Amino acid sequence: MKVLFCTVFISIFTNCYSLEKADSTRKKLKAGATVSLNSNGIAPIPAFSLDEPAFIAAITLAKGRFSYEPTLCYGLDMKPWILDSWLQYKIISRPAFEFRTGIIFSNFFSEYKLPDEVILQGQRYFTFTFTGLYKFSPKTNLTLAYWNDRGQDKGTIQGHYINLVGDRSDIHIGKHVLLAAALQLFYINYDGYNDGLFISPRISSSIRNVPISLFFQAIQAIASNISPFPGFRWNVGLAYTF
Repeated sequence: MKVLFCTVFISIFTNCYSLEKADSTRKKLKAGATVSLNSNGIAPIPAFSLDEPAFIAAITLAKGRFSYEPTLCYGLDMKPWILDSWLQYKIISRPAFEFRTGIIFSNFFSEYKLPDEVILQGQRYFTFTFTGLYKFSPKTNLTLAYWNDRGQDKGTIQGHYINLVGDRSDIHIGKHVLLAAALQLFYINYDGYNDGLFISPRISSSIRNVPISLFFQAIQAIASNISPFPGFRWNVGLAYTF
């Protein structure tokens, strides 16, 4: 299955690159990053979390239709938690609609306690993604994404992730305060008893022209066969964007 995904992805990239090469060489490289301190680290699939404070750095490098987006997640003790490398290509890029595909190479780290020591074990994942984004306005978007997640090591899991997000940015509160709000509905279907439907609202606030924001995120399972049943989770954090 991994070989099939790689073959399809490379084929798409090769064909698209040959069509867009002349146009993309005229475009400048765009770079940005967001670094955040979280009270309760939330994974890219929000059903899973570190359950303790975490640093998360999300970097974006884009040129033309291509983008590379590494995400680095660490605990406050600076032990790695998640290391993601996203490679994406916009197959359709229009003012009101985007459709992109990509692959994610991930490493998830967890601790195993032995009588005399603690072992930090890394597990590799390979993910094939499709994402559609519709823009109702410059400030309002609806995103639908599908991931096929494939664990590569013994003990890892495989499955599907479907994510629907509606978000609104630049909500003005007075002259200086800006709010952004998002409502996320996602479904996971993984090996074993790891299925569920979840809802996750998120709100953030910032001061106009100040690159720092304060955010709150909540996660609640609507239906799940995970045992014990996932309880209510929440996360607050401070983010710096540049």
